[in-house]
Amino acid sequence: MFIMRENTFKSNQHTAPISDAMENYARDGALAFHTPGHKQGLGAHPRLKKLITTEGLRQEVSLMEELDDLHEPMGCIKEAEELAAELWGAKETLFMINGTTSAIQAMLMGTLQPGDKVLVPRNAHRSIIGGIILADARPVYIQPEIIASLGIPGCLSVEVVHRAVVENPDAKALVAVYPTYYGMAGDLKAIAAVLHEHNMLLLVDEAHGGHLKFAEHIENMPRQALDLGADVVAQSTHKVLGSLTQTSMLHIGSDRVFGEKIRAAAALLQSTSPNQLLLASLDIARLQMAMEGRERLQRAVELSQQLRQEINTIAGLYCVGKEILTTTQTMALDSTRLTVQVAGIGLTGPEAEAILRHKYKIQCELSDNNNLVFIISMADDEAVCQRLLTALRDMAAENAGKEPLTVVVPQDLYQANEVVVSPRQAFFSPKERVRLSDSVGRIAGETISFYPPGVPVLCPGERITAELLQAVRQQQSQGMRVVGPADCSLGFIEVMQNH
Repeated sequence: MFIMRENTFKSNQHTAPISDAMENYARDGALAFHTPGHKQGLGAHPRLKKLITTEGLRQEVSLMEELDDLHEPMGCIKEAEELAAELWGAKETLFMINGTTSAIQAMLMGTLQPGDKVLVPRNAHRSIIGGIILADARPVYIQPEIIASLGIPGCLSVEVVHRAVVENPDAKALVAVYPTYYGMAGDLKAIAAVLHEHNMLLLVDEAHGGHLKFAEHIENMPRQALDLGADVVAQSTHKVLGSLTQTSMLHIGSDRVFGEKIRAAAALLQSTSPNQLLLASLDIARLQMAMEGRERLQRAVELSQQLRQEINTIAGLYCVGKEILTTTQTMALDSTRLTVQVAGIGLTGPEAEAILRHKYKIQCELSDNNNLVFIISMADDEAVCQRLLTALRDMAAENAGKEPLTVVVPQDLYQANEVVVSPRQAFFSPKERVRLSDSVGRIAGETISFYPPGVPVLCPGERITAELLQAVRQQQSQGMRVVGPADCSLGFIEVMQNH
């Protein structure tokens, strides 16, 4: 049981203004001659009523006077966003209902001008590349640390960032991935200092860190980006907190950016008829974290630490722990992310994922060549963790006789490819379809990503190399899922004509 703690906030964090407004409108009994077509559930199919509930459908309206306007908030949405800004420590917070993809893209469009140069880590999510295309920015790719023992990208080092800043003094910003999908956090505070000293912005994709504000009291947990000097931060509230999928928050952290421009960019990228249920879920998730976030997160960390210790007693499995802090550029590790290497029991990540999913009815968050990633959230308890532990023990025992696999290190996937033309120019240019095997030397006209984690290994405007194609084929052979190109089998690829 969690105890509500007294807070020192100026505002009343116990309230949920959007949810309250929705309830009040539904109870008012106004006869509906407006959208949506189901008319507060009266015309909804029984399956939809079962899915959303009768009460949910009754409140599923938008754009009424008392329900406010997401793009020009003056009432309950404005109040809810102000409560969120206060809780996370932002100067201003925007609610996003088109995922963190739109939050990241609004962040880029709202801070960059066409032609601006922006520093981008090579392990950036495909939504960042989409934002660069929309903003018509010029990416300068920089390489994160490659952790060979795990076969994954790690954090950006301060030295790499400083070198990129010196070599590109005209760059306007760096887009940092913090923490990584694997929960690894670099020295963001020092990186912010380097950037700000050179009048550059720190824009942060903190999709997997919306909970970090509530871990300030927990030793060795990363600090949130807003508290480390970030100018704008995009967070996936739905990924680890209690809002509905597709809901996120965009936090403005400094006066170096213009909130009006960022909000205008967000208005271009989001629906003019936002789903009120999504907005209410953000509001309620904020309420939940204000009231019991610290206690719930503390419990999740304790569970994950216990589970990590137990996993590391299983022969052939290795779960990453605090030792990573002394052997890599990682400054802090999010304990609620469990990265479990399965190469020691002779399985690839996709093979282990399939076994857990179909034999044990357990679904991981991510599998790569060598590892599985599991998220322990505030929803989990001892019984859930024990079920995962038992499944991992059984899987390891059943594969005990197998020869351990060599860890695959897809180094070439995270190299800074040559950017010949801007991603936007390549995206809109005339293209032709060629066999992937015949594409060496050509300029990519589309994106190739492996999902999850959705990191592009080839972006529009980049020159295709033989080394990259070899790495891509290796990923395919490991069972990685291709996302982005028109031909996801990668028999063919779209390239720019006359290049």
